Amino acid sequence: MLPVTPEVSVILPVRDGQRWLREAVGSVLTQTLAALELLVIDDGSADATPSILAEIRASDPRLIVLRQEREGLVAALNRGLAQARAPLIARLDADDIALPERLTRQRDFLAAHSDIVLLGGWADVIDEHGAPRGKQMRPSPDRLRDTLAKKSPFIHPTVMFRAEAARRVGGYRAAFEAGEDYDFWLRLADIGEIAILPELLIRYREHGGSITRTRELRQIYSARLAKLASAERRAGRPDPSAALAAPPDWHDPNPGPFERDSSRLFRMLELADPARARSAPVSAIDLDAIGSQLPTLTAGERKFAQAAALNLLRERSDLSVSMRARLVGLLLRLGPLKAAKLMIRK
Repeated sequence: MLPVTPEVSVILPVRDGQRWLREAVGSVLTQTLAALELLVIDDGSADATPSILAEIRASDPRLIVLRQEREGLVAALNRGLAQARAPLIARLDADDIALPERLTRQRDFLAAHSDIVLLGGWADVIDEHGAPRGKQMRPSPDRLRDTLAKKSPFIHPTVMFRAEAARRVGGYRAAFEAGEDYDFWLRLADIGEIAILPELLIRYREHGGSITRTRELRQIYSARLAKLASAERRAGRPDPSAALAAPPDWHDPNPGPFERDSSRLFRMLELADPARARSAPVSAIDLDAIGSQLPTLTAGERKFAQAAALNLLRERSDLSVSMRARLVGLLLRLGPLKAAKLMIRK
């Protein structure tokens, strides 16, 4: 029977997730913490997802299905936030599995630590068939704020956070496409403490639907903007990303002052795609965009910068001798050993 006020609301977005959906939903509905609701946001699925959800819903009213017409992940997450009735909200993805005591353990931890607004955990990695992959994701619970200032230490489907805090900071933001979770964690950390429960909470599935190069670059771009916005907030200044209603286009000829330097950098990083490296006008090859920000590049940005420089050397016979020399110099500055290995491999 549906509890009058659930202790935890679980938000699970899905689109065409029929393959693993039963297992994911079942892992929530069989938790040791029974006073829950599971909000599954169906983002316009065209497979058997709706019928699977209807079947499960008929036997367990704690499952609540919200349907939208392919509005995307951020819209789905915010729809779940808006409908959640519990004071605590947990996340799970439609291809992952929550371990039986996951919600109980996180609820109890948050009950004992009222200052914490965001709590993550650890994950066992499994393959598409559910078999262990022999590795675990164990982000360190130590010095979390230092880590968060550089990258996300949270595994998104392990987190539990306080509903009031999530709504106070405005939920997930569409402008940070592919990095909406990192931006959300940074804003939650502005108003409360953060922690990682050093326990295995879920089985995290790795499978063939790997991230594309384009999406990975967008993710890295969103992370950079999120860190810049966070630094401004920590300095007591207004959030420069507050006016962004959609993901910025780094090809925009008139970017705002907030994203201008990042857009310039990422127009170069996208040359990690050989086709783009071949077609880019010589006038658009702006090596200073990378060189001027070299000290601040993350590992992911360095990877794209190295690939972009190498592609230009390999794919472009029209570059001047001086430009080619600058590209070799840039590769060496990005990492001599890595540059040598890349050039040998190619």
